[in-house]
Amino acid sequence: MTFSSEPRSTRSTRSTRKRAWSSLWLLTRRDLKVRYSTSLLGYLWSILDPLLMSLIYWFIFTQVFSRSVGETPYIVFLLTALLPWVWFNGAVSDSTRAFLRDVKLVRSVALPRWIWVGRIVCSKGVEFVLSLPVLIAFAIATGATVGWELVLFPLAVLMLATLTLGVGLLVSPLVVFFRDFERATKLILRVLFYASPIIYGAADLPEFARPLAWLNPLSGIFALFRAGFFPDQLDWALVGASALGTLLFLVIGVLVFRRSTGGVLKEL
Repeated sequence: MTFSSEPRSTRSTRSTRKRAWSSLWLLTRRDLKVRYSTSLLGYLWSILDPLLMSLIYWFIFTQVFSRSVGETPYIVFLLTALLPWVWFNGAVSDSTRAFLRDVKLVRSVALPRWIWVGRIVCSKGVEFVLSLPVLIAFAIATGATVGWELVLFPLAVLMLATLTLGVGLLVSPLVVFFRDFERATKLILRVLFYASPIIYGAADLPEFARPLAWLNPLSGIFALFRAGFFPDQLDWALVGASALGTLLFLVIGVLVFRRSTGGVLKEL
């Protein structure tokens, strides 16, 4: 018979964490399987939406009007921010129904409640990764140059995932208490699209509007995504401001989520 010197409470905590991460992965796989198995085009839907949006803006700003924002090749400039935006927008939008979509499971399954938001962030993140071949294809086709700053791409992914999780944890319980908040969130996201440096760069903003970029955590994150192809877009001060904003949203999201979980279960 062998005896472990590790305290029972520590082993129990590790077992709980392992079960939570395993459940997160299983729920993420379930979401992806349901989304793709019931669709004729399946995986193609992950790339059609951002691709179509990019082509529309590329046509408007390069073929219809004389472009004064962004960098060349503009289609790559668009995709480096639009693909991450689709991840953020989709995850936050779906998080408004994180509890409402699976009420019976949330009530009956003994899992950490954050998993119901985390699985949405993860599934949308997987779709983001699956859409990257579109960016690579356009980068090759347009002869885009690649610099050492491309190594910052994983940092951008980490920051975006953290920000998305923080915002998701914030909005998911609030919608349960205030159902109108779901529509308000989608309206805010619509405004945020144009308020974020997606079809333009942060440096393209006029002086009076630049403080808005510093208040928007997405600004520095998109700069990191673009840095590998457009080094001039990298502004470390802006990235630092985005990192602080990301941590702030995560802390607020966790606090709101923890304090409202009990009330959410009563409301469901």
